[in-house]
Amino acid sequence: MSGGTMRAAVLHGRDDLRIEPRPVPEPGPREVLVEVSHCGVCGSDLHMVMDGWGRPGSIGGHEWSGRVAAVGPETARLSVGDAVVGGPTPGCGSCPACREGRTSRCVHRATPGTEDTSGAFADFVCADERSLVPVPHGLDLRTAALAEPLAVALHAVNRAAVAPGQRVLVAGAGPVGALVILALRARGVEDIVVSEPNPGRQKLATQLGSGSVVAVAPDELDVPSVVEPARIVDDPVDVALECSGRAAAMEAACGQLRVGGRLVLVGAGMEAPRFDPNRILLNELEVTGAFEYDPGGVAEAVDLLAAGGPEVGLAVDVLVEPDDIGLDGLLDAMRGLVGGSIAGKVLVDPRSGGFGSFDSLPEEP
Repeated sequence: MSGGTMRAAVLHGRDDLRIEPRPVPEPGPREVLVEVSHCGVCGSDLHMVMDGWGRPGSIGGHEWSGRVAAVGPETARLSVGDAVVGGPTPGCGSCPACREGRTSRCVHRATPGTEDTSGAFADFVCADERSLVPVPHGLDLRTAALAEPLAVALHAVNRAAVAPGQRVLVAGAGPVGALVILALRARGVEDIVVSEPNPGRQKLATQLGSGSVVAVAPDELDVPSVVEPARIVDDPVDVALECSGRAAAMEAACGQLRVGGRLVLVGAGMEAPRFDPNRILLNELEVTGAFEYDPGGVAEAVDLLAAGGPEVGLAVDVLVEPDDIGLDGLLDAMRGLVGGSIAGKVLVDPRSGGFGSFDSLPEEP
C-alpha cells in the first residue's frame, strides 16, 4: 500500500500548534485507517496545548468520528466505507485493572501527555480495530463525534452512583460539564445545580437541563470555612461532580455535600486542591475520581445518541457550536475556549476550509 500526505495539527510547545503535512498512516495487521469526519476539542486537549502538558511532535484529538478508508490484512469486523467512532485503547488483558474490567487503568498504558500520540486533528487517523465502535445508520457522523465525551460523562455519573430523586451539583459547565448534565438527564435526574462563572455557559447549562438546572456563579455558593468542618449547608447535594479542574471549585464542591455525600473529580487541572480532612472525616464523605469510560461505554453512548430523545436530542442544537472549524482555526478556538468567549462544544472538520482529503487516500492493496 502506498500513501500520500495529509494535513495535521502538530504540537510544538505551549500555545504552539502548527498545521503541517504528514504521511498518511499505513494500517498495521489489525489496524484501520479512518478518514476523519469530525473531532471534538476536549478539556484534555486544552491542557496538552494551552498548559503545555503534551509532548512536542504529537497530534491530539480523541473525540472523533469518520469512515474507514483502508484496513489491515488481519482485520475482521470492519470494511472500507464503514462509519465508526474512536473508543478505548485495548488493555493488556492480564493486569489487575484489566481483569477487573477497568481497561482505562491498564498498568501498561502511558501517562496522558507523555506519549507521542497521532490523534484525529488530522485528515486521517489510524486505530486498532478493537478500539472502534460502529455507527448505526441514521446517526450522522457530526453527532456521533459526541460519543466518546458522552461516554466519559456517563462513566462519571456511574461512578457517582446517582439515582433519580437525588440533588446533584455540577461544578463547571464547559464541554465535560455540559455532557455530564445530559448524562444526568438521561439517567432521570431532575434536580441539578450548576456552578459556573461564565454567563454564556450558565445559559447553555439551563438550556441543556430543560427546566431541571439552576445555574449559579461560584461566589453564590455557601462554602463552610475550615473552622466549621461539621457544618452542612442549607439545601446540600447528594453528589457533586467537579468538571472544571479548578482547585477552588473542587474545594467548594466538597463543602456542598450532605452527610455521607460523594464528590467525583472529573476535570483534570494543574493546581492541587486543599481539602479539609476533618470535613471528610466528620461527615463521612467519599471523594473519588472518574477517568475515561466503563467497558462498553462508548457503544452505550452511540446507542443513546442514535435513540435521541428530549435530553440527548438537544446535543447538536444547543451543546455544539453552530459552525465547525477547520484545522487552521483550531488554535484560535482553543484560546476562545480557555478565555470563555466560546461556550459550546467545538467540532473540527478537517475537510473544511478547502482542505479536501479524498485526493490523498492511499491506494487499495
